[in-house]
Parts: sequence; structure tokens; C-alpha cells
Amino acid sequence: MSDAAPTTIYLKDYTPFGYLIDSVHLTFDLAAHATRVTSRIAFRPNPDARDRKFFLHGEQLRLIRAAIDGAEIAPEVTDEGLTANVPNAPFVWETEVEIDPGNNTALEGLYMSNGMYCTQCEAEGFRKITFYPDRPDVMSTFTVRINGDLPVLLSNGNPTASGQGWAEWTDPWPKPAYLFALVAGDLIAYPDQFTTKSDRGVELNLWVRPGDEGKCAFGMEALKKSMKWDEEVYGREYDLDVFNIVAVDDFNMGAMENKGLNIFNSSAVLASPETSTDANFERIEAIIAHEYFHNWTGNRITCRDWFQLCLKEGLTVFRDAQFTSDMRSAPVKRIHDAIDLRARQFPEDNGPLSHPVRPESFQEINNFYTSTVYEKGAEVIGMLKRLVGDEAYSKALNLYFDRHDGQACTIEDWLKVFEDTTGRDLTQFKRWYSQSGTPRISVSESWDSGTYTLTLSQETHPTPGQSEKLPQVIPVAFGLLGPNGDEVRGTQVLELTEATQSFQFTGLAAKPIPSILRDFSAPVILDHGHSNADRAFLLAHDTDPFNRWQAGRSLAEDNLFRMITQDSAPDGQFLDGLLAVLRDGDLDPAYRALMLQLPSQSELASTLYDSGHTPDPLAIWTAIETLKQATAQHVQDLLPRLHSESLVDAPYQPDAEQSGKRALGNAALALTTRLDSGTQAAAEYDRANNMTQQLASLACLLRAGKGETQLSSFYDQWQHDRLVLDKWFGLQISLTSPDATPAVALGLTQHPEFNWKNPNRFRALLGSLATNHAGFHHADGSGYQLLADWLIRLDPVNPQTTARMCTAFQTWKRYDDKRQALMRAQLTRISETPNLSRDTTEMVSRILDA
Repeated sequence: MSDAAPTTIYLKDYTPFGYLIDSVHLTFDLAAHATRVTSRIAFRPNPDARDRKFFLHGEQLRLIRAAIDGAEIAPEVTDEGLTANVPNAPFVWETEVEIDPGNNTALEGLYMSNGMYCTQCEAEGFRKITFYPDRPDVMSTFTVRINGDLPVLLSNGNPTASGQGWAEWTDPWPKPAYLFALVAGDLIAYPDQFTTKSDRGVELNLWVRPGDEGKCAFGMEALKKSMKWDEEVYGREYDLDVFNIVAVDDFNMGAMENKGLNIFNSSAVLASPETSTDANFERIEAIIAHEYFHNWTGNRITCRDWFQLCLKEGLTVFRDAQFTSDMRSAPVKRIHDAIDLRARQFPEDNGPLSHPVRPESFQEINNFYTSTVYEKGAEVIGMLKRLVGDEAYSKALNLYFDRHDGQACTIEDWLKVFEDTTGRDLTQFKRWYSQSGTPRISVSESWDSGTYTLTLSQETHPTPGQSEKLPQVIPVAFGLLGPNGDEVRGTQVLELTEATQSFQFTGLAAKPIPSILRDFSAPVILDHGHSNADRAFLLAHDTDPFNRWQAGRSLAEDNLFRMITQDSAPDGQFLDGLLAVLRDGDLDPAYRALMLQLPSQSELASTLYDSGHTPDPLAIWTAIETLKQATAQHVQDLLPRLHSESLVDAPYQPDAEQSGKRALGNAALALTTRLDSGTQAAAEYDRANNMTQQLASLACLLRAGKGETQLSSFYDQWQHDRLVLDKWFGLQISLTSPDATPAVALGLTQHPEFNWKNPNRFRALLGSLATNHAGFHHADGSGYQLLADWLIRLDPVNPQTTARMCTAFQTWKRYDDKRQALMRAQLTRISETPNLSRDTTEMVSRILDA
């Protein structure tokens, strides 16, 4: 195991820092391998602190000098920071340090990307820039001077002065160090303006490398839509004179909300019809909104400590989901969110990496930027809004902004504004933040002389560190349908607060069919026991779009389950129901396209495991392929009509209407390819005039075992576009047959364009291997070995990306003894690597401890 000996940090041990900061002045003298950072910080004793020890974090810094009130001192310096004796009164602290951004491959702190200086300080990167109390509850205003010979010099806040080779920025709003940002490079601005609701002008810029100017228009429009939406829906106005976004190629995450200077992974902001798919456009729109919304939910109000990470991330994910629902299709967005949650968060919640939305402890905070914190955290916000209602939610948010502006807060502060505005006691609801695992709701029902009784029971299985689970508050949106398909009880919310509760509905003429968990009203697993006849009925008649989709999904899952475990044939009842939905031209095309998606291989593996079966990855893949083929044959007469309905005559727009049509058309093309061996797909590829169509038709050909010529021409056309080339790598791994996947992945790792130090390229290839379920779980273990080889190689270069990719192994206990042994061997090999990073050490240890 690692020599790092990680230390566990506990929420219960929180104490405030001993000193407050009134102002920070930083001067950067940029040099690729010897940047000098001079800091001048005005400290004063914190009257609320019990401990006055003066400790400043600092890692990989060469201290040149330190002084207090102008008098030089010799502090005690370690690998983690420094300590010094300081006055019990206000004082000015000064240091000068030297750092090496050119060799900072971890992409944390100040580093270089293709000749550009940039920063990433969340969560604990600022300590790699200068000595500082690098914790989110220490907030201050910042003034930054940048000296360098690059044409563009940017930092947080507003520009206050500049000259040849230097620029000065001042951020008037107190912020923690994790929101600090600096960018310097040869960049070109794509400019625009926004006028706030109080008639104040804001200068907007999207900064890119030369040659990327043509990929900025959509991102800029998304930013302006986000600013307007936040004013209209949440009453939040932007508070600086300028808002800058910078596109960076080498970035561990999607983007970062630094105050006034958002730094984005290029893939999360650059877009054009020729190089980006509809899904790329929607993702970019959502990420830009997310980072902008952080200006209030994360920046103006931040986290007291990193245990409260869900306070800013869960709330902001919920807000960006609301935004996307308003910009596009709310039902489709809700279904996509549920699919993603089940694919990523449910396995996390029910495996060795399980942790509460607000963890109680951590060793490396970078490992807790998880789906549980983000997506489940957002679901908790959604449940709270559903329980109190829209009006009360709005009042509570206004109080939250008024009461806590400029503060570093906790989950307790967040819940208190709801208690104060609604009078509700949220003590039990708070368990959603402290209790890990996915609740399971089982359903039973009875009918007696016009009275329908619904009984709901909740149970959460034990998770690491939590053997006993208490009942939670679960809002269950619910409706009743009569035998003729009419809705006899409209949607209402049942509050499940006990282990078992019964709800009665009287005055009914006939036994109804319940529609439970409408709009996916809580992140739970619903064990209903519906018959397939009831599911088919809901698929045909349910007025709730989510539950109508869920009925079809459940029919498909049940069919696949029986195909795998009982060698059953594809179910005609499911296929007939699917055909009926596809024929309904009044339905949103994007919704009909979603109906054609089958449960994922990983989702089926989870269902099989939970049912007491050992998942066979190849059997799962085979069953899905068989059902897709049966679907194509069953709906083949309808496919020409679906193709014609999906044609778009107007110039390309990545809006909801056009995107929905293309989604349905490409879903139909995938089925057609199974019948014509790729004839239509090849024609579609030749006439494609946008990346959505080009990539979809290429995918159809590769899935059919065709397309070698098109794959080669695609590479020739796009080899100079780094983001499209990521697609080229990922597509081949995603669509290769299971028996060939590890070998194809190995071959691509030797391709000259495989820049493994770039997180996007590494994820495109090795991430696609990890998510190709049957291919990764090849019976000989070659997929496991290949991924482990590269994780071991990447760890000393980029620990964050390495640790996050280790989650590919988190479900290792699901599988047969041979696969378990093979995966455990690779995990052990990773864990025994000399000098393994703290990030990867913690992640592998938790997975192995399952």
C-alpha cells in the first residue's frame, strides 16, 4: 500500500480557524518552471475560535522569505505547510514562494496547458500556490497582480489596472481560496454583453485558443439564458462588471465556478454543428448554467467545511436541472436524470463506496466529488421542494439568500430556513443527509367495497459503517387509474415516514390500478409487484410521462430478466406496447426515442445480483442484442414513417424540437441497420451535414460489424480536432464486440494520438473500456489488467483522474468467483504500488474492504 499513510478527517472535529482575514494581495511573476508568488495577508484573531495555533497549508512550495509586519521570520516548514508564532493582535503576513507550473501534471493549483497558465483550486489546490489557510470557511477579498509576457492576464473580480506585461484584478466579494483563479495565455475573446434587471451592464467574454472562435456562439447564448433565468426564477442578479469563461484543454473536471472567472474543460464549452452532437450541446448548456448558478449557491454563500459539499453542489445541480427542464422537455429531462442516477449513484449507494450525501469522514476530499453528493444531493432538494410546495420553497430560498449572503454555511443552516418559513420540523428529513444507501419501497394493496388501501413499506439495507437504518421521509407522488384508463385520482403526494404505512381511498366504483412514484418523486427503488398486464396498461394509459416510460422500462427489464435466467423468448406484450407508443405521433419525438432505449447492461447486472443471481456479462449482452433484434423486426413496418417524421428541413439548430426529431430518427436508424446490414446507415453517413448524424450513422455501422471505411475517413477528416478525436477513440471501444474489446483498447493505447496525460483522452479510451460492461468483464480478465496497468501509470501524474477511474471496480463482488479473483488481484496490484497517491490509496482501500 502507499507510503502516504492518509489521515482520516471527521465532521465532528470541526473547529473554526484561529484567525480572520481582512484582505489578500497576491503578486504573480510568471515563469514556466519558476513562478514567484508574493502574498500579503491581513490577519486578525478570530474571537469565535478556541484554538489560536497559526498553521498555513502549503504543498510543493519553495519558501524564499516570510515576514510579519515587515520583520522577517523563520517559520517551521513541513511537507503539509508551516507554523509560526504570531501576535495576538491584527498583523500583516508576507511570504514569497516559488512554484513550478510547467511540471504540475496533477492539474491542481497553478499549472500549464498548451502554453497557457491556469488554475484549479477546488478542493485543496490553493495550498500549491502559496501558504494559506486553505479551507472554505476562511473568506477574504482578493487583489491580484499578474506580471507576465503573455497577451491575456486574467483573475477573479473586476479589472482595476493594466499595462505592458502586467494586469491587476480586484474581487470585492469575500471568497474562500478554493474559488481563486488565474489564467494567462495567448487567447482570443468572443465578447458579448448582458444587461441585468437593474439595468447594469455586464461585459461577457469567452476566451479560447486561436482557431476555436467558431465554437463559442452557443456557449455565449447559454450563458445569457442562464443569467436571465436566474433573475426570473430565483431573483438572483449578477454582481460584477465582467464575467469571463476560459476554455482549457487539460482539466480534471467539467468546469469550475471561480468568482467571475469560470474555467471550463474545452469539451464543456466549445461547440459547433460540425463537431458537436445534440447531446454535447445540451451538456454544454447545462454545465454553463450550473457554473453560473454557483455565483449565488456556492460563491456568495459557500460551505463551512468540505463535509457540506452537497450544500452548494446538490442545490446547484437541482437548479441546473430546473433550467434544462425549462429550456427543453421537462419529462425527458426527468427521465434522463433517473437513468443517470440509477446507472451511477445507485451502484455507489449500494456498494463499498457508499457514503451519505453529507459524509461523516474522509481521507481525501477529492474522492467525494461523487454522484451521491451531486445527483442524490439534488434529489434531496427536489424532495424538499415537493414536500413544502413551490411557494414555500421560493420563500425559503429568499430567506436563505438574505440571511446567509457572504457566509460559509452548513446543512443545518439550509434546513433552518425551511423550518422558519414553513413551521415544519425537518429533523427526520435530515436523515437524507446522514444516512447512506438507497431506500427500497415495497407495495401491497387491497380492495373492499369501493375502498382501495395502499400499503407502503420502506427498508434501507446496511452500508459500510451503517448497519442500522431508520425510516426516512419519502414523498411518494401517486395517482389512480380506472379500468378504462381514466384517471380517478389525480396526482397527490403521500408522505411515507414510518417503516410501514397504509393509505385509504374511498368512493371508487372499481378497483383502480395505482401509478406510484410519479415524476420519480424520490431516489428510491420501488418493488411493486405489478403484473405485466398492469405494466402494459400503464404504458398505454398513464398520464404521468415518467411512469408511462417506467412501465415500458419495467416490461423490458422483466423480459430481459426472464431471457437471461429462464432462456425465454422476447415478449410480444412488451413489443406490442412499444409499437403503440411509437405510433403515437402526438408524443414528443425525444420521448419516443427514450422508449426505445433498453436497460443498460450494468443495470441488468444489478437487478440480477439483487435477485440472488450471479450476473453473466456475456449472457446479459446477448439478451439485449436479441431483444433489440426482435424489436427491429416487430416495428419494421413503422421504421420508414419514423424516419420521415424525424427529417429536419431547416438549418441545424441544437434546440429541443430538432434534437428530439434527430434522436427518434437515429433510434429508428439503429433498428433499420439490424435489418438492412447498414445500407441506409452508410447512405446517412455520406450525406450527414452535422456531427449528430455523422456519429450516429457511424455508430450504427460499427455496431453491425461494418464501417471500417467510414471509420478511417472519419479519422482523416477530424484528426486535427482534439474533441472530435476523443469521440473517435470512445466510439470504437463502446461498440466493439465483447470478445474483442480488450484487444481493441490495447491497440488504441498504442495509437500516436493517445495522449494519456490529457484527462479527456484518457477517459475517452479507458473510461469507455470501463463502461463497456461485457467487454470490460471479459472472462480472461484482460480488461481488468489493461485498466489497472494504465491506472498505475497515471497515478503519479494525475491522482485525481486515477482515483475516480478506480470506481470501475466497485461492483466486483457481484460477479462469479473467477472474475472476483481476477479483479481483486488487479486491485491488490494497484494498492501495492510504491508511493501510491492518497487519492487512489483511499479509493482502492474502500473497494477492497467490501
